[in-house]
Amino acid sequence: MLTKTYSTFLQLEDGTLCQGWSFANSLMSIGEVVFNTGMTGYQEVLTDPSYCDQIILFTYPEIGNTGMNSEDMEASKSYAKGLIVKNFCLNPSSWRTKKPIIQYLIDQKIPHIFGIDTRYLTKYLRNKGVMVGCIVTNQLNSVQLSKAVDKFKCSQNFHLTNKVTTSKAYQYLSKALSKIHYISVKNKNFASLHVVVVDFGVKMNIIRRLDAYGCNITVVPASSSYNLIMSKSPDGILLSNGPGDPAAISFVQQTIQKLINTNIPIFGICLGHQLLGLSIGCQTMKLKFGHRGLNHPSGLHDQVRMTSQNHGFVVSSSTLPKDQVNITYINLNDGTIAGMVHKYKPCFSVQYHPEASPGPNDSDYLFSHFIDVMLACKS
Repeated sequence: MLTKTYSTFLQLEDGTLCQGWSFANSLMSIGEVVFNTGMTGYQEVLTDPSYCDQIILFTYPEIGNTGMNSEDMEASKSYAKGLIVKNFCLNPSSWRTKKPIIQYLIDQKIPHIFGIDTRYLTKYLRNKGVMVGCIVTNQLNSVQLSKAVDKFKCSQNFHLTNKVTTSKAYQYLSKALSKIHYISVKNKNFASLHVVVVDFGVKMNIIRRLDAYGCNITVVPASSSYNLIMSKSPDGILLSNGPGDPAAISFVQQTIQKLINTNIPIFGICLGHQLLGLSIGCQTMKLKFGHRGLNHPSGLHDQVRMTSQNHGFVVSSSTLPKDQVNITYINLNDGTIAGMVHKYKPCFSVQYHPEASPGPNDSDYLFSHFIDVMLACKS
């Protein structure tokens, strides 16, 4: 186990300075500092492509208790710019552990800092709003910090999906040991449904859930054209989660508009939800500090579900074309849109993560609903 530590600093763009330690030396990483309030699921969070170019701040005081395993990875690597924790667990305990989180961070060269009062820092960001920060071994002066922040902000004017999307289309090979028999019971004439997943930074558990429900799955790049997607003969299209500002991916909106008019069922998740909203005339806006955690209540009409969320942008409710779309869920913490459905087309979306990795399983039924919609449209 690596035990040597190095004095390390976290510097925020407003000049706030926090001193801690790291298990790596010569660090220099810059990203948007965002906090996650989940008490579990650090591995899924760390490997979620939606955290691309962000420094993750965990409010839970000790991270790494169950180590890192091969089953809970959401991507082949972490796209995060860094990790901020109060304490690391040096001796993880789980029968699935392959390596401690510290070893993973070293192996993957992920900048990190610990020994920070994470709850104080979280409250600070809640008050001030998320901001750019640097994890550095050698403290930056004000001029160096300002230049680094400006350079990072300029890079954010471009969409991040190119960093996380697949480079070419591929068919997912089923790994489910036993498929859910829900579909065949509901429809004896069922033939395997084909879902095309547009990869804006898709989490593997979204694909695993579709696989478990018996779907054949083709994953295509974020830049895929309407013709390419339609050439796959989809029974349904899933617009995945992903990082960054949805308005920066303007080239996708025209493609989605064409897909909506085909009457092929569309299911949008997180960034996919926002892109669907933009494609039907909505606008999006950035939240002060985002929604990131496992216990966000979402609901409508006396029904509440606990949901897993990770996003900094939402669809603006004031721009919703009410003649086309109904709101199905709202975030009960702040009233923002958490779900919507098209009135005339088989399209629906949610702002949260129904695949629940990590998080509660309250919304897993949305995958079976997607199956029902595909079967109804196919019959």
